[in-house]
Amino acid sequence: MNKIPRIAARHWKPLVFFNATVLAATTANITLTPKVWTTKAELILPNVTSNLDADLGKLGNYKDGGVVFSQQINPLKILSSIVMSDRVIQKVWESDPEKNAFDRLTSYKSNFTVSPQSESTVISLSVEGSSPKLALQRAQGVIASFQDRLQELRQDEAFGRSQLMYKEVKQAQIKLMQAQKSLSEFKETSNLVSSEEQTKNMVAAINTLNTERSQAIAEASSNAEQTKILSSRLSLTPNTAIRSARLEENKEYQFTRQKLSEVEAALTEAQGKLTPNHPRVLDLTYQRDVLRHQIQEHIADAAGNVKGINTTVGDNTTRLIQQLVLAESQGAANKKKAEQLQIQIDKLTATLKTFPAKQAKLQQLQRQYDIAEGVYNGVVAQTEQAKLGAFSTYPSVQILDKPMMDSKPSGPKLNMIVLGAILASGFGSAGIIMLMESRNPLLGYKDIYQTKIPLLGSIPYVRSLATKIDREGRGEIEFQRLASAVSLMQLETGRLMIASATEGEGKTTTTLGLGIALTNLGFKVLIVDGDFRKTQLSQYLGYQQRVTLDSELIPVNMRPGLDLLSLRMAPEKIAEFVARGRFERRLNLAQATGNYDYVLIDSAAVTLTSEAALMAKVACNVLFVTRPGKSDRNPFYHSIEQLRRHQARILGFVVNGREIQAQSSVDESNQVEIG
Repeated sequence: MNKIPRIAARHWKPLVFFNATVLAATTANITLTPKVWTTKAELILPNVTSNLDADLGKLGNYKDGGVVFSQQINPLKILSSIVMSDRVIQKVWESDPEKNAFDRLTSYKSNFTVSPQSESTVISLSVEGSSPKLALQRAQGVIASFQDRLQELRQDEAFGRSQLMYKEVKQAQIKLMQAQKSLSEFKETSNLVSSEEQTKNMVAAINTLNTERSQAIAEASSNAEQTKILSSRLSLTPNTAIRSARLEENKEYQFTRQKLSEVEAALTEAQGKLTPNHPRVLDLTYQRDVLRHQIQEHIADAAGNVKGINTTVGDNTTRLIQQLVLAESQGAANKKKAEQLQIQIDKLTATLKTFPAKQAKLQQLQRQYDIAEGVYNGVVAQTEQAKLGAFSTYPSVQILDKPMMDSKPSGPKLNMIVLGAILASGFGSAGIIMLMESRNPLLGYKDIYQTKIPLLGSIPYVRSLATKIDREGRGEIEFQRLASAVSLMQLETGRLMIASATEGEGKTTTTLGLGIALTNLGFKVLIVDGDFRKTQLSQYLGYQQRVTLDSELIPVNMRPGLDLLSLRMAPEKIAEFVARGRFERRLNLAQATGNYDYVLIDSAAVTLTSEAALMAKVACNVLFVTRPGKSDRNPFYHSIEQLRRHQARILGFVVNGREIQAQSSVDESNQVEIG
């Protein structure tokens, strides 16, 4: 768990910048987002069913339950679509005082929300505005525009149905007048008043059959008209409607359509990001063509030789198709029934012909008149039903709750903005840490062991360097162990450069601690402040530098057995000072005159300067200091590569900042014998 805070601390700058940006954006969003007021209203839908009860005279009565909306054809959804239609919203938009604030009708529609309530006939309407007055004005305007639009649709529906029924009424009226005229003329000429008992029974039987046949004809006519209306609405014949419904019920076809929609969506997204020849785009294009071919095969199988199949049948259309097929089948059944009754009537009529011709003629004319009267009454009733049917399709919606205004604004929602900012900060910070870690991960012990360079020692983290090491003696045991390990090594020149990949890894601490520990072992040590830019070692030891000539560089005694060699020079001359050999000559002169056992060079960070690698070539031996859990992995490996490229001998690692743990066994297992 301690690793996560350490990783976050390494990337505090981008994290602080990102979170400051999120905070500024959130503050700007809260400050600049305009306030919004919401007006709410509720509309209620009355009963949408209608009943027809028509008297067909001697043929009896004709009853029709009318149109009943099902769950598939939900009137609330239809009316909600009408409310949000362009025709209704456009009328409100044109009179809106803030019309110019919306460049398109689609963006203006975002101010309106229509929600049909389940298990009821209530429609909830919510309207937003930049002020309470404007929100109320928009709500009242959309309700008025909606009611006007319903009236227009009812008039169009009634006119269309009336046009379909007008010819049928005319034809039925002509047949009724002809039958009435023929019956009247025959009565006048024949002077027939009554008939015999047998004739009455025969005629009664024929009339009964004629009544049934007339009812069948009337029902067949009604079914035919219903079939015409539904066919006109669906733009399908009964045959194509059945095949369209059969295609809709094909689960494999529906699955292929769904898959095609998903592939086309993925192809659109890929085409927006990739080139046309990209493998991803080509693969999605191929999948789309295959799915389209499969859909065409399904359509061909369902259609047979019939054209005009509807391939986009939905739930509402399926319900209408069912009604169309039912009406068509009932019409065919009634027509067949009428034909069967006609056969029976023909038989009875043939028998009746044996009766007096005039009596039979009278009965026949009376029968024709009764049939014509019943058909006429039925067609007229259907015409009236067509006019009333417009109210079933587009009922008169009533206002249940008038638009009400809340005095407090409904937006912006501060809690949602703050929650979004918190989520953005959390996920964004995690993303930044993951990105930074993927570019330059944290160094661990495993990375050190993989270099196969021995681990010579581990020292605790020391903050104040000279005062802590010299006065309190913290880390004395660890530095003594490190000094013992160094004293057992064969250093031909006695020189040892203490290096690190970046700043703050503890090389200066290690140089000073190792130097003091070697003097405690009886060796004479010269420590060289090789970081000519910052000279931190000299500052920590309290040495006040002065500008000197190269030839005047002499060591300064800091304590018994420990001398300091320090130099201050311009940064642009440092690389030349080392590359030209002047630094090496200074070391040779100091060693020759001072008779030092060890020369410890505190160098600059290898990845930050160019002279550090050149110093390693002069010193030949390098002791590399690092801090697992704090140091970066990439600079660590880059520094090792740079030192090896300059033929430096890396004797081992010193781990700085190690927590006090029982790790001596791990350290000893990674040490090698230095001969």
